[in-house]
Amino acid sequence: MMEDENKMALSAGDIESAQIAHRTVAEDFLDTAHRRANVIGMGVGMKWKNARPTGEPALIVLVTHKQGREKLCTSDLVPEKMAGMQTDVLAIGYPIAGGGETMDNDTLTLSRQIRPVKGGFSVGHKNITAGTIATCVYDLLTESSTGSRHYGIGKPGKYYILSNNHVLANNNLAAPGDPILQPGPFDRGMCPKDRIATLSRFIPITFEPPVPREKHYNLVDAAIAEGEFHNLDREIYWIGHVRGWRPRNDINVGLYVQKTGRTTNYSVGRITAINATVDISYDAGRTARFKDQIITTNISAGGDSGSLVTTLDNVAIGLLFAGSSIATIVNQIENVRTLLQVEVAAERL
Repeated sequence: MMEDENKMALSAGDIESAQIAHRTVAEDFLDTAHRRANVIGMGVGMKWKNARPTGEPALIVLVTHKQGREKLCTSDLVPEKMAGMQTDVLAIGYPIAGGGETMDNDTLTLSRQIRPVKGGFSVGHKNITAGTIATCVYDLLTESSTGSRHYGIGKPGKYYILSNNHVLANNNLAAPGDPILQPGPFDRGMCPKDRIATLSRFIPITFEPPVPREKHYNLVDAAIAEGEFHNLDREIYWIGHVRGWRPRNDINVGLYVQKTGRTTNYSVGRITAINATVDISYDAGRTARFKDQIITTNISAGGDSGSLVTTLDNVAIGLLFAGSSIATIVNQIENVRTLLQVEVAAERL
C-alpha cells in the first residue's frame, strides 16, 4: 500500500540516531564471549510491527532464524531497547561468501565465454569455481591543489575487471599476475583462450581463525584484474551502463536495487538494513566479520559473488559478496572505490 511505501525510508536524523546507538552497543553486543543464540550481526534499519513498516528507526539484530521467546533462555533475549533506541530482529539465514547455496545455471547465458565481456558474466581465478564480473573499472583520478587531474596510481589507460577477493584472489591465496579466466573454471573456462586478465590487486580479508573476529575490521571483499581494453566492456548485461555511484551516507533502507549475476541472472530486491556488522562464513570453517555492510532481500545464489548492485536507475551502491537463501550481503561501493583506488563511474550521484 502507498501508506506503507511512504514509511519505508528513514530521515537523515533518524539514521544518525540509530547509527549513534549502533556505535555505542554493537561491539559489546556481538562479543563472542557472551554470544546470544542465533545472533550473527547488527545493523540500522526500520522497525516493523504486524508485518508492516512503522517509519521509525531501529537497531536491527541480525539472526540466522527467529525463535519464540518461550524457546530462548533469558540471556539470549534481545532487549527491547539499547542505548535508548528500539530494536527489531531480522532473520538473514546463514550467509556465506559466494552469494547463496547453488552454483547451477541451467540457462548458461552468463556462464559462456564472451568478448568483449560485460558485467554479470562468469569469471574466476584459475584455482576457484566461478563468480561474477561487476563491471570494468579504471584507476581513480585525483585532483591536486592546483586543480590539475592525474591518476592516483598506475598510468592512464589501464582497465580492470572488478569482482571479489574470493573470486579473483582466492581468499588472499593468489598473487598479482595470476591468470583470471572468463568464464570461470566451473564453467569450463580452463583453456589459454579463456584467460582474460591478470590479478592486479586485492584487499586482504582477516579471518577467524587465526584472528578473533572482535579484532576484524573487514570492509570489503574486493579485487581487480587488469585486462586489455578491447576485451572489457563497462556495460552490465540486462542493466546497461553505470551512470554514477552513491556515497554510503546517501544509501537508505527501503531502496530498491538490482543486479545481474552469473547464476540468478537479473534480479531486483530491497535494502533491509545498512551500517551492518555481520559474520560471514568462508571455506575451511573460517569466519570473517565485516562492518558497514548493506543487507538486502535475497537477490543472489552461489556464483553471483562480484555482481555490481545498483539503483533501478543505474547508480552503483555496492558489490555483492555473500548471501543465504533469504538475504544478500553487499559491500558499500564507496568503500570499494576508496580501498582499491578505482573508478566505477565518474559521477557521484
